[in-house]
Amino acid sequence: MEIVRAILAGERDPQRLASHRDRRCKHDQATIAKALEGHWRAEHLFALQQALEQYEFLQQQLQACEQQIDACLQTFVTHVEVESPPPPPARKRRSRQRQAPSFDVHKYLDAMTGVDLTQIDGIDELTALKVISEIGLDMARWPTGKHCASWLGLCPGNKLSGGKRYRMRSKPTANRAASALRLAAQGLVNSHSALGAYYRRMRARLGVPMAITATAHKLARLVYSMLRYGTAYVDAGQQAYKQQYRDRVLTNLQRKARVFGYQLVHVEDTGRAQAAATL
Repeated sequence: MEIVRAILAGERDPQRLASHRDRRCKHDQATIAKALEGHWRAEHLFALQQALEQYEFLQQQLQACEQQIDACLQTFVTHVEVESPPPPPARKRRSRQRQAPSFDVHKYLDAMTGVDLTQIDGIDELTALKVISEIGLDMARWPTGKHCASWLGLCPGNKLSGGKRYRMRSKPTANRAASALRLAAQGLVNSHSALGAYYRRMRARLGVPMAITATAHKLARLVYSMLRYGTAYVDAGQQAYKQQYRDRVLTNLQRKARVFGYQLVHVEDTGRAQAAATL
């Protein structure tokens, strides 16, 4: 931006323009200076001036919007009587998003909800604020978390015809909370948490779109549980989730084997038995 403003101010020397390069730029000053050599045509400078003014106007609008959101949150928090919760455990540090507001959203979320929704993997302060702005704080309007997820449009379709379900797609919805949860679920693709392992398993089984919806469904139920009952979220970890899934699969296989009159035997136990018979 400093280079652009210097160009519009009348500077044409490539070396002086390149001296404004950002220190994080991977190219050196000589390469940047070489890229800034050329013909300065009037129509191009005019278009650049228009683009810069539009960018500055949008930044002013965004700042005004943030100030309005901050004022609304201050008005809302003053009418909510919430006991100061104990300090939460060390919160996972996440890099600040470009779209994140400049003010401290976390203190408003703590005052309004009494729980730390950002402890849920994939949910940051901005996502939590979006969800709260859509679903509110009164979770009693939904009997269970499944009802809340269904209202958000994050449940499979249940259209029946002749006793057979023929439409599995979730109902279309323009709910912004559901969109925010889907984006949060999509960000768990490389997470080493239990939710990340769940998303990757669903993606391998159902495909990306259904995996995003299924993980967003689980996030919605976690948010509902924390807001309704004040429970804290504890991540069991990727390995614990895989072990739990393996134990559940083995339990189902053993139950099916008993139905057909069979018994499952571990491979290592079978190998030891054969070795003992040979000796």
